[in-house]
Formats: sequence, structure tokens, C-alpha cells
Amino acid sequence: MKRHFLLLILLSTFTSWAAKPTINTIDPPYWWVDMSNDTLQVMIYGKDIRDAEVKLEPYNGVELIDVTRLESPNYQFLYFKISDEANAGTMKLVFSHGKKKTTIDYELKARDRNPEDYKGFDAGDVLYLIMPDRFANGDESNDNISHFDNSVMVDRQDPNARHGGDIKGILNHLDYIDSLGVTAIWVNPVLTNDMPGGTYHGYATTDYYNIDPRFGSNQEWNDLISEAHKRDIKVVMDMIFNHCGSNHIWFTDRPSKNWFNFPDGYVQTNYRLSTLYDPYVSDYDLSRTVDGWFVESMPDLNQNNPHLMKYLVQNSIWWIESSKIDGIRMDTHPYAAFQPMADWIAAVEREYPNYNIVGECWYGTEGGEAFWQRDSKVCTRGNSNLPTVMDFVLSITARKAFSEQTNPWTGLNAIYDHLALDYLFPDPQKILTFLDNHDTDRFLLEQPKDLGCWKQAQAFLLTSRGIPQIYYGTELLMSGSKEGSDGYVRCDFPGGFPGDTTNAFTAVGRTEMQNEAYNFLSKLLNWRRGEANEVIARGTLKHFMPQNGIYAYTRKLGDKEIHVLMNGNDSSVTTSMERTLEVLPIGTELKDILSGKTIIITEEMTFAPRAIYILQNF
Repeated sequence: MKRHFLLLILLSTFTSWAAKPTINTIDPPYWWVDMSNDTLQVMIYGKDIRDAEVKLEPYNGVELIDVTRLESPNYQFLYFKISDEANAGTMKLVFSHGKKKTTIDYELKARDRNPEDYKGFDAGDVLYLIMPDRFANGDESNDNISHFDNSVMVDRQDPNARHGGDIKGILNHLDYIDSLGVTAIWVNPVLTNDMPGGTYHGYATTDYYNIDPRFGSNQEWNDLISEAHKRDIKVVMDMIFNHCGSNHIWFTDRPSKNWFNFPDGYVQTNYRLSTLYDPYVSDYDLSRTVDGWFVESMPDLNQNNPHLMKYLVQNSIWWIESSKIDGIRMDTHPYAAFQPMADWIAAVEREYPNYNIVGECWYGTEGGEAFWQRDSKVCTRGNSNLPTVMDFVLSITARKAFSEQTNPWTGLNAIYDHLALDYLFPDPQKILTFLDNHDTDRFLLEQPKDLGCWKQAQAFLLTSRGIPQIYYGTELLMSGSKEGSDGYVRCDFPGGFPGDTTNAFTAVGRTEMQNEAYNFLSKLLNWRRGEANEVIARGTLKHFMPQNGIYAYTRKLGDKEIHVLMNGNDSSVTTSMERTLEVLPIGTELKDILSGKTIIITEEMTFAPRAIYILQNF
């Protein structure tokens, strides 16, 4: 009896001395009423918060339905049911340790746009891919942040260091981007990467709800999108659900052991994405692909953990709703768990039925790419729900195809054969096409002597099927190989940084050949954005096998037609036009949008070296 009495005294003393509940992080920081999904998860992080009692003060239409406490003492995951009766306002949550209490306000906002008004991006768009750190520095005051790793300083002489580019730099050059003629910007990751070495590329997230202060703020991100929209330019946000940075609180203070794959230590992925479709794959190999870590500093998230996946789903929806981004590019898509990622896409589309998501599915074969597109004819694992896949095969093939001579089995025949495999894809118009990006060699490995091959490649990219993406600096003939450092294909845009001696954002700051490239690309882009948009975006495609070096294809929508003819050789070619009679009858007169001249189709035509005709009948 005395022992029980003493225990009661000790418990009473502990309760009276218990510290006031401390809360450091609330994710998401706010939410909305009238969402399609009526369940909201709120992650609470703070010292010893797990065992605090929590109550929701009465709020019409909202019910606290579950409090999940995991292994770490510093997390709570609260689940709320938000009914149609709930109105915008502020909920009050009371956390208590004994008699010590902490009350927090949690805002529920009203939605300011109809779900159907989020249109996404499609084949009518051209994406301009920007790595913020390397594009332009608009605010030098955020170059070095004192509370971050002090070793991470701006050093433009080091290709692997931060160079100081930021969101303000992109905002300052929106008029340049607009005049170029693109209709969307794909921005490499801008979320906080508080990591040793700086991770200027942005792929080691340490805070999913805040912009990295070296890039700017959440408000500056929103301002960029708002200003882009005023110019009818969309913004696509890069996201990473496969992994996070090792400095994320999830890793330094794990909510539960199964928050990460291979939680006992670093096991590297085998990078063999063929295991995803291999009918004979071993469990060992498949696990190493999907569960292995991309690199040691980027621990692999376990998407099969329902609390983690709910967090990630809400995070993507939060950025769409709060900042009005027009699309998502999901990094390392196949490396994450198949079904949770398919469910994520379905959840996003329930909120935004017209949205678009592109997944980075890096395969060297058309079959590998087609495996991942929604309603795939070849996928054996279920339905990925992924609307858009990336055409890495084109980027791998294009440099050689457009530079070598076109004979029966070489040159532009590789492009023809690549498109011939489009039967594998449920929707070829929802393939993101590109010649290079931040992860590949530049299309130009070195500066060209002339632009014949380069122009043909750009013309094909912008007139064939799919959603084209252009890597920043393409219009300036940026060149280089990844050999030795990724930084060599992520060079600074000349004129974007204080102290630059040339400013390639202006014609006077570009060389003669750069202006030739810029003018060619801008003319094509603005034509594609304007009068040709519907035909390119929604028209059918018919192509003719290259003969005598000449590749020809037609885009058609209703009575509008665009015909592309190119000579894939460095010498003149005279050839019969008999084989294209079904689309180009002899005597047809068409306008060449590149030269402005009228071209008459004759029985025999001569094509200059690397000639390009883009002919339209309207």
C-alpha cells in the first residue's frame, strides 16, 4: 500500500513538473476545405510530442479521427475528417502534458480556383528546362545563408559548387523566356537542400514545404508563377518522392524504422530498371533496384509506409493548390514503389482532373518507356496511371542520327525506326521529347562549324509528336559532356550573374552563330505557339521512310496540313517526289515558314545539303 502511495506521489510530481509541449514543425502548414479527399493528415514534430494528449476544440464539419504515435517520441500524425459542412476558418488544437498545455491554430482556407481550371501541360506546349542555380542570380543577398553549412559557399569556378542562381533571376528574365517562344518552364528542384556540399541541383530535399532560402522564399516562388501566368507561360515543378536528403529530420530522427528502405544501413540501388519488367526477375534484384538507395546521402524512402505516402501525396497537392503550378515532373519515378506511386497520381487527378504529370523513366528502349505510360499495353504490374513518360531513347539516338549521313540503315533512318515503335505507347502525344537535359551530355558535345545538323534536330523536336522540352542554353549552342563532372553540362547562362562580361540575354551579347541559332529557334517556337499550335498538338502524323537521304512527314488536323522535309546528308540530293504523292500532289504550292518563300512540289526536286522545309497550307 505504501509503495502504491509513493508511486502516486511520484507520478503527481512528474505531471506537475512536465514540460510544456514543444512543437517545431507542422506539415502541411495549412489546408483547404472542399477537397475531394476528405481526410487530412497533419504531421506534428517536437521534442517528446508523441505522448502528449491532443484535442480538437469543436469545429463544425471537422473531426479528429486518429492520433498515430510511432517509434520516435518526437512525432504525432493527426488525421482529421473534413466534411462538406466545414467552412474556411481556424481550428484550435490543444496539446497537453499533465497540466501543461500548448494551443496551436491551424488554418483551413477556401479554395480560390475550380479544380477543372488547373489545365496542366500538353503537346501544345514547349518546356524550357532551367537549373535555377545556373540560370541567373537576381538576389546576391541570399547567396550564402549563415545558418546553413558554412562550407557551402558560392564559388562559380567550381562546377560542383553553388553558383548563386535563384528564383528572382528567373523572374527577372521572364520576358526573355517569353520572347524565345516557349510556353512552359520546367524548374529543377527548388525545395530546401540543407546538405553538406550544398546540393546545388536540389535533389536531396530536407524540407518538403519550404523553398531553399538560397533560391528565395515560398512567396517568391508564388510570384514567379503568377508573373509567368501573366505571359501565358506555365510552370512545371520538379519533385522527388523516391528519396530525401540525409539531413532531413526524418533521417536524423526517424519516425519509425520502416520509414526508409534498408533502414539498417546504406545499400545502393543496382540502377537496373529492367528488373521492373523482367518476367524472370529475382526478388533480390528487384529489391535492390527499388529499395536500394540512389546514393548514400539520399536515403531511400519507403512509399509502402502509409503515413509517409499520405504525407507525400498531400505535399504535391499542397504545392499545386498554394502556388498554382501547372504540372509535376517526378524524379526517378520507377525507383519508387509501383502501386503507391500509381495511387499518388490517382489522388492528384481526383483533385485536378485535367492535370499532367511526367515521370522520369530513364530507359534505353522504347519498350521500357512504354511500360510506364498509363494503360500500357506491355506493363505486367498493373496500371501506373502515369500520363506522360520521357523519351530518353530519342535523346540517346538523336546526336548520331542527325550528324551522320542518311543511308538505308543510318542517319535519319534511326529517327524513323524510333517513331515506328510508337505502337507500344497508349498515347504518343503524351511523351516528353528532348535532345538533352541536366542529366545527359549536351546535344552538342563541342561548338559546331555550321548549324545544319543542329537545325534539323530542333526542327524535328518541335514538329514531331509529343511534348518538346528544350534545355536552357540550347538557343546559345551550349555544348559539353558530363565526363568528369555533371557541372560541365550545367554551365552558367552568360549575363545572368554579376560580373559577367557578356550578356547573352541580348542580341549584342551573342556571337553571330549564337544569334543565328537563337533566331532560328525563336522563329520556330513562336510559329509553333501561334498559328501552328493546334495542328502540331492534336494533328495526326504520317512519315515516309528516308530514301536518297530525304526524310518526310506530315502533320494533319482537319484541312490544315504541315509538311516537313529534310535532307539528312552533307551533299545535295536530287530525288523523285513520287513516293509522297499521297500527301504532296505534284503542283502543290505551299509556304515554307522558315524562308517565307512559296515552294512548288515538282516531279523531281533538289535538296541542298542539310536542307529543311517546313511547309504549311494555311
